[in-house]
Amino acid sequence: MVKSRRVQVLLILVVLSFLLIHFLPCSNNAHMEEKPSPVHILILSSWRSGSSFTGQIFSQHPSVFYLMEPAWHVWVKMYQNSAKVLHMAVRDLVRSVFLCDMSVFDAYMSSQKKKSDLFQWETSRALCSPPACDSFSRSDIITAGNCKTICGKYPFSKVEEACKTYSHVAIKEVRFFDLKVLYPLLTDPSLNLKIIHLVRDPRAVFRSRENTMADLKRDSNIVVGSQKAKGEMGPYNTMQAICKSHVEIYKAGSQAVPSFLKDRYLLVRYEDIVRDPLARAAQMYRFAELPFTPELQKWVHNITHGKGHGAQAFDIGSRDALRVSQAWRKTLPFQKIEKVQKVCKDAMDLLGYRLVQSEEEQKNMSLDLLLAQNSS
Repeated sequence: MVKSRRVQVLLILVVLSFLLIHFLPCSNNAHMEEKPSPVHILILSSWRSGSSFTGQIFSQHPSVFYLMEPAWHVWVKMYQNSAKVLHMAVRDLVRSVFLCDMSVFDAYMSSQKKKSDLFQWETSRALCSPPACDSFSRSDIITAGNCKTICGKYPFSKVEEACKTYSHVAIKEVRFFDLKVLYPLLTDPSLNLKIIHLVRDPRAVFRSRENTMADLKRDSNIVVGSQKAKGEMGPYNTMQAICKSHVEIYKAGSQAVPSFLKDRYLLVRYEDIVRDPLARAAQMYRFAELPFTPELQKWVHNITHGKGHGAQAFDIGSRDALRVSQAWRKTLPFQKIEKVQKVCKDAMDLLGYRLVQSEEEQKNMSLDLLLAQNSS
C-alpha cells in the first residue's frame, strides 16, 4: 500500500515537472511576445527606369519604412572606384539599413549630420511622419515638397528610431549590377528579403538619360569608367553595361534559381505598371505581404492619370504615366534607336521588348506590339 502511494507521488511529480518545463516558458513568453520579424523589400533597378515612382508605391504605405538610394552616399564618397569594387560596401550598407542600424552612415557622412543630409530623405513618408516628424500623420499621403519644407530640422537619430517602428523596410537601389552579390543577404537569417526587379524599355531609358546626362555623369563614370563614358559612344557604352546587368540579374533570379530565391524574386516591367497601375501595384503588395488600402488605390490611380508630362527630372508628381512612358517614340531619332537596340538586344529579347525596324514602325506600333510578351 505504501509502495503504491510512493509510485503515485512519483508519477504526480513527473507530470508536474513535465508541465513546468513545457508550459511555464510559453506562459512567460505570452507576456513578452515579440512582434513578427520585419519584411525587407529591395527594389532593384537602374536610373531613369521609373524606380522613383515605384519606390513611392511602397513609401506611401503606412506600414513601410522607405529609403531611396542610400548607396548614393557610398558612390559619392568612393567615386574613384568601379561599380564592381563598390558592390560589397553597398551591400553592407543596405544590410545595415534593413536592420535599422543607421550607424553605417558614419563612414560616409559628417559626424554633425542631420536627417536632412540623407540623400532624398524627403521622398520617404516614414521620415515625414512620427516619430521622425510630428507635422503629419503616419496615414497621410505626403508629398516630398511639403515634407522638405516642414520636416528637415530633426536630428539624424530619428532615422533609426523611426525605422524600428515599422513592419516593412523597403529600399530602392540602382547600384547593384549582379544578383549574386545579394546572395549573402538572401541567406542571412536576420533578414526576410524579397527582391522586386524593375526594368524599362532601354530606348525609353536612353531618351530619359539624355535629358539628365549632367546629373548622371559621376554614376556613368563609375559604371563604365571615365574614358568609356566620354564621346559619342559614351551613352551607348553605359546602356550596354546596364542592359547586360539586367540580363544577368533576370537569369539569376528566374532561371535555375537556388532554393533560397524561391518566391523571393519578382520581375516587373515599368510599361506594365503604367498600363495597369492598380493591378501591378496589387501584385507588388501581395509579393511584399502588404494590404492595398482604398486610400492607396486612389493615390496610385490619381498619380498615374494626371495631366503632367513628366518634364521635371526626378520629380514624382501626377502625370499621364502611360503617355510619358512612350514619349521616346516621338522624340528619339531612329538612328539612335537602332544603336540602343544593338547594344541592348539580349536584354530586349529576354525581357520582352520588341525591336522596331523602321521610323514608320517606330511611330505606329502599338504598346501591345512593342511589349512582345507579358512579364508575370
